[in-house]
Amino acid sequence: MAEAALKAFVCGHPIGHSRSPMIHGYWLEQYGIDGSYTAIDVAPADFPAFLKGLAAAGFRGGNVTIPHKEAAFAGVQRRDEAAEQIGAVNTLWFEDGVLCGGNTDAYGFAANLDHLAPGWARGDIAVVLGAGGASRATIHALKQRGFNDIRIVNRTVSRAQELADQFGKGVSAHPQAATGELLGDAALLVNTTALGMHGNEGLPADPAALPDHAIVTDIVYVPLETPLLAAARARGLKTVDGLGMLLHQAVPGFERWFGRRPEVTAGLRNLVVADLDAKK
Repeated sequence: MAEAALKAFVCGHPIGHSRSPMIHGYWLEQYGIDGSYTAIDVAPADFPAFLKGLAAAGFRGGNVTIPHKEAAFAGVQRRDEAAEQIGAVNTLWFEDGVLCGGNTDAYGFAANLDHLAPGWARGDIAVVLGAGGASRATIHALKQRGFNDIRIVNRTVSRAQELADQFGKGVSAHPQAATGELLGDAALLVNTTALGMHGNEGLPADPAALPDHAIVTDIVYVPLETPLLAAARARGLKTVDGLGMLLHQAVPGFERWFGRRPEVTAGLRNLVVADLDAKK
């Protein structure tokens, strides 16, 4: 059988949990594209050599996940603005033989809210819980969309302060104890911490303190409705789960490798939700 014309991948360590092959495989089939998207487990020590061998292996590019995003940032020859701001690369492609790296997490975060909570960016005050890599992508997206008062809450305030210093004007750092008073005038609450994931149940903030017009979103998608989202929904607030961020962040890469901009549809979401349910 002839080798597929267009090849892309996702690499990480471990990689078995990744749902990216399901997402990209769905689109390849939907659009009748002669291509493949495979999951490759790459140990950290092997990652530099893996990057160097991409072109020879016939790959047009691919996705990079934990723990390789920072190494990919260092290993590419050219980076997009989002990658520069976030300090991590999750998408690779070639331009005129040059290996380029981008970060689509901020795009995925904003596109998910555009899809499920139109008008979300009319607010100007956001509270972001957590100060890790996902928080960086979220803050970049919020600044791009016009939020001018972004309050980072983190258990270790110094980590939040590092982010505030990096992103500059309008971004501030706060201890967890201040969360309640920070929520009173917020238009958006974002949880980027692991609190609320299966095996790490808990409420990272109490949505009771939010105004009635606030939107609450969680980048966690296992479970789909985290304790935070459940509490916000019970309070009558608009909520957006994290699965859409995963689906939308895949769009720019697919377009680069396979030449077609795919759509995030109910059919794709249902496919991934069914997989999540099956693995409970």
